[in-house]
Amino acid sequence: MDANTQAAAAAASPQAIKKLPGAGPALAASFLGWTLDAFDFFILVFVLPAVGREFHRSVADIAFTITATLAMRPVGALIFGWMADRYGRRLPLMIDIIFYSVVEVLSGLAPTYWSFLLLRALYGIGMGGEWGIGTALAMEAVPVNRRGMVSGFLQEGYAVGYLLAAGAYFFIFPHLGWRPMFFLGGAPALLVLYIRTRVPESETWRRTRPAPGAILRTIRANSRRFAYLVVLLTAMGLISHGTQDLYPTFLEHSRGLGARTVAGIAVIYNFGAICGGLVFGHWSDFLGRRRAVMAATLIAALIVPLWVYPQSLTVLIVGAFLMQFMVQGAWGVMPAHLAELSPPEARGLFTGLTYHLGVLFAANTAWVEALMGERIGYANGLAIVAGSSLLLAAIAIALGQERRGAELDREGWSDQRHSKL
Repeated sequence: MDANTQAAAAAASPQAIKKLPGAGPALAASFLGWTLDAFDFFILVFVLPAVGREFHRSVADIAFTITATLAMRPVGALIFGWMADRYGRRLPLMIDIIFYSVVEVLSGLAPTYWSFLLLRALYGIGMGGEWGIGTALAMEAVPVNRRGMVSGFLQEGYAVGYLLAAGAYFFIFPHLGWRPMFFLGGAPALLVLYIRTRVPESETWRRTRPAPGAILRTIRANSRRFAYLVVLLTAMGLISHGTQDLYPTFLEHSRGLGARTVAGIAVIYNFGAICGGLVFGHWSDFLGRRRAVMAATLIAALIVPLWVYPQSLTVLIVGAFLMQFMVQGAWGVMPAHLAELSPPEARGLFTGLTYHLGVLFAANTAWVEALMGERIGYANGLAIVAGSSLLLAAIAIALGQERRGAELDREGWSDQRHSKL
């Protein structure tokens, strides 16, 4: 048993996180920030047709505003990531949360399609800023031997945000319409009060605070690692988009299921996503980051036939649950893995920008699946794209380096000092 495994095995009182001052509040703030950010994003996904009817636009036109959000996320990661590395984690996180909360409320007041499009692009900047800062803050605060478990918990805030948006749609939209749902999206601003009063600044950032100009030099010194992580996150984005975006359409068009049944299945497989992120994140503390991701992606590839081909609805639901358990299990390792591979002087920028660039490059996956679905059937299209993406992700993670359990404030390492990515 190696030193990392021994450290992980020794963890493990449920109170471990509380032993580090500020770890609990930092984790709570980061998780809630990402959960509420995802909640704000998914609100639009549920009300696309209603927004289109009000603005006399097609669903495709309104869907383009989602593309605008995705396209602007790297801009937010760049701006707020740089601020987080230069001025600390707390202040940029508070500014970012206020920014995207205000934009979300204004989206509910938009008088025209073009103003709505502009606001959704601005929202993308805010959404792009939260993940990198929250990941850096949480990973720098928690104990080393709990980093993987916390990573899975943090990442699955995205699935929790989806479920909250689904609940808001179910309870609010039928009675009040789409605009009040965006007003509800302003609630994350209240989180700033918690951060302001309870969350301390990252001690790791205090010890490694970069001098002016050091962030750019650090990125340049680690350009090869940066490029590799973008490739890895693109592969991870492919497995996420490839197994989620068009699956409800497949259930409706290929299986003939009604909207309520599809929504119920979506809740089930998102619950699977949450469970998978927690389980594989925790296992990565023992197995290692790369082994955990490879196991999740390869098992998911084997599940593909169970996910799209069964005639039995019950078996299909089991396949959907298991697929998201594995896919988001792999994703649950990513916050810890990226934090450990990122140079401390530029961790906020490094993690956020590689994440959002990868997701952006994978954003057309649903379009590819739709084209294939029209020609060879949705089941075959999803199976081919998801299966190949999962194998690509397994290869990408296998080719990289791992720094499980590394000290996050160690300075001076770069691509030049590490021959393997």
